[in-house]
Amino acid sequence: MKFSIITPSYNQGSYIERTLESILSQEGDFELELLVMDGGSSDGTLAVLRRFEQDARMRWVSGQDEGQSDAINKGFNDTTGEVIAWLNSDDLYEPGALQTVATAYAEKPFDWCFGNCLNIDESDNEVRAAIKRYKQRQSERYSYRRLLRRDFISQPATFFSRAAYEKVGPVELNLHYAMDYDYWLRLGRVSDPHFIDQTLASFRWHSQSKNGALYRKAAWEAFTVARRHAQSGERIDLLYHFAHAMALGVVYPFL
Repeated sequence: MKFSIITPSYNQGSYIERTLESILSQEGDFELELLVMDGGSSDGTLAVLRRFEQDARMRWVSGQDEGQSDAINKGFNDTTGEVIAWLNSDDLYEPGALQTVATAYAEKPFDWCFGNCLNIDESDNEVRAAIKRYKQRQSERYSYRRLLRRDFISQPATFFSRAAYEKVGPVELNLHYAMDYDYWLRLGRVSDPHFIDQTLASFRWHSQSKNGALYRKAAWEAFTVARRHAQSGERIDLLYHFAHAMALGVVYPFL
């Protein structure tokens, strides 16, 4: 099988080298293509990308786009992997992550899957361990209605098949923080995910990360997304999501 990993990038020169190394160091019984979609970075990002050009598995382009979702969609449409994902240019895959996913897919092909995810700081040290534990407990009891009530699926640790992408369509361009949550809810209407109870990735929490610095805006956009997807028999789940968003705004800074 073949993985296509898309890395949208814009002025993340401080972190992107570690991101690329975490992808290209993956080994196992699979093919890999990595496509970096850079939005015209003006920091040291392009110099880092040029250092990786000799690896035939990796390509990159740099130029103006319509934002992160546009870059992701263009990347998916310019790759050929059977299983696809995006990893932002400040996040990491854990060693062995792709082989773990490949093994699960070989045993039973899935439309989509997700695993556990660490939270790390600028120096790759784990932080906010309580968030990981909370999301893991929710993931173990996955249901679509539980997902409507709260966004507990970590984007860096999620993968989906090319066939599922073709069914569901591109990532929503008009969302700035919850485009991943919107996509999980769309995928969830197609099929339940396969949960891999292993740590597959790390999300980097730092002052410039969108969901890190602007978690309140992200929480309310996620609620708007849930309201868009909820059907008539699922309105009670929106009340749970609203209460969760309210509580999150108070508790999140202390986790």
